[in-house]
Amino acid sequence: MPLPRTRGKALRQRLAELRGPEVAAKALDARALAALAANPGCERRAILDGAGVDKAAVASRLGSPSVFGQSQFAFTRGNAFEAKVKADGGAELLRLVHEKLDPRARPPAGARVPDLTATGPEGRAARTGLALREATGTPGTWTLLDHPMLALEVAGSPAFLEPDAVVVHPDGSWTVVEIKSFPMLDGSADPSKVGAAARQAAVYVLALEQVAARLDPAPVMRHRILLVCPKDFSNLPTASAVDVRKQRAVTDRQLARLTRIEDIADTLPEDTCFSPELPAAELTAAVESVPAAYAPECLSACELAFHCRDRARAEGAVTSLGRPVRAELGGLTTVEEVLSAARGASGDPDDPAVAALRRAARLREEALAAARHTAAAPAEEGAPCR
Repeated sequence: MPLPRTRGKALRQRLAELRGPEVAAKALDARALAALAANPGCERRAILDGAGVDKAAVASRLGSPSVFGQSQFAFTRGNAFEAKVKADGGAELLRLVHEKLDPRARPPAGARVPDLTATGPEGRAARTGLALREATGTPGTWTLLDHPMLALEVAGSPAFLEPDAVVVHPDGSWTVVEIKSFPMLDGSADPSKVGAAARQAAVYVLALEQVAARLDPAPVMRHRILLVCPKDFSNLPTASAVDVRKQRAVTDRQLARLTRIEDIADTLPEDTCFSPELPAAELTAAVESVPAAYAPECLSACELAFHCRDRARAEGAVTSLGRPVRAELGGLTTVEEVLSAARGASGDPDDPAVAALRRAARLREEALAAARHTAAAPAEEGAPCR
């Protein structure tokens, strides 16, 4: 549910103060939302993304520059491939949609490509909603929305999202199209990259479902998206239908778990600011004032991951060892606590984690003792080597 107008205005003003009045807001995109949903317990990322802070600039200022992100070469190559796919009014793209997702519909000849130009993200989102309504109300035709703008409320703050394309089928149903520059070799692509694309597309599906819910009757939102990639080592487009129902359900559940950004902002001192223009010591104190939930997976998803990893290691936090290890250790949150429990110096012996650690420590000592005994035993007599 959207915030009341006065409350929403106050929140936007507060987020601008956190970002720094002289710093432009960085848009919260679907890739960032997918990463945020994968780690909903990280209040640090939630407030920085909600305030539109440039985390890459902050990381550089803190002395832990990020290598996360797409290279300029990959960015240029991706734009060139997308332009090729959408050439001639999206004829090739629509052909792939027809072939992979809707072969029983009539071929997409003479598809509509509405103009989505408007002022500002709010205006573009409104124009997109109108175009979707018009396309859904015109059965029997194909419609291609090139870079539509969608709005999705996340933790009480609006995020504006821009998928590569959305296709409205002749039956009025909607499909998200993701165009990526990584190749499909012999009909399949790197599973990790496909998974990342599916999580990103799931965010678009959630946003489109909110648009569809405002229409009467509500159109069908297809949960199989079209992933378009270069074929083998060429620049020719090929495609695959990817079911994102699982990713959509997980993302929806994780985004719902996020602490409201206004609640996090209310816990911060009034003078807190995350502007990269601040002195390094002052910026470090501001960043450290918000709890983080570091995990090794952050290294591939967050610009501040190196900074958070250094802090986690310095504090001896078991989160630096990974979420599975952290889950197995229960209430033991530091490496020192784990070692102390394993040695029997602390910890409740009835705690399953403590009992498992002590058993592992005993097995280790027995193995080391056996190895020492074997090394100390006299060598078996035998014929001398020649």
